[in-house]
Amino acid sequence: MIRIIACGRIKEKWLKDGTAEYAKRIRGYEKLEIIEVEDEKAPENNTPAQNELVKQIEGQRMLKQIRPQDHVILLDLAGKEMDSEGLAAYMEKLNTYGSSSLVFVIGGSLGVSKDLIERADCRWKLSPNTFPHQLCRLIVLEQIYRAYRIRHHEPYHK
Repeated sequence: MIRIIACGRIKEKWLKDGTAEYAKRIRGYEKLEIIEVEDEKAPENNTPAQNELVKQIEGQRMLKQIRPQDHVILLDLAGKEMDSEGLAAYMEKLNTYGSSSLVFVIGGSLGVSKDLIERADCRWKLSPNTFPHQLCRLIVLEQIYRAYRIRHHEPYHK
C-alpha cells in the first residue's frame, strides 16, 4: 500500500489530470491512497514565528494521518537525493524486508515542521531545484510509477 499525504489541494485542471493519470497507472501495481490535508494561510508579510506556527499546524494535520507502522518518506530539501533507480531499489528493499505501508509526505509551501522531520524514516530530496508543492505531487507520482516499471523490468525508464 502506498499513501501520499499532501498539504493543500490541487486547483489547476492540468495538475489534477496528471495526478489522476499517474495514480491510475500506479494502481495497476499497488493500492494507492492520496490524502490531502488543509493548508494554512501564509501571507508573505508573516513573521518567521508566524511561519513556524503555520508549519506546526500543517505538520500536526499530516502527522494525524500517519500510522505507527508506516514507513515515512518525507520530501525535504535537506534530504538525501535518490535517482529513479535508487528509489526503485529502496522501495523494493522495503517491500521485501521492511514495511508494506509506504507513505510519501509532501509539506506545504513553507516546508515542514520539526515533528514531521523527526517522524520521517527517510528524507528525500527530489531535486536541487525548488518546485511548487502541488507540482511535487505530480512528480512524486510519476517517480513512483517509474520505480514500479523499473522493478518489473518494463520498458518505460530510459
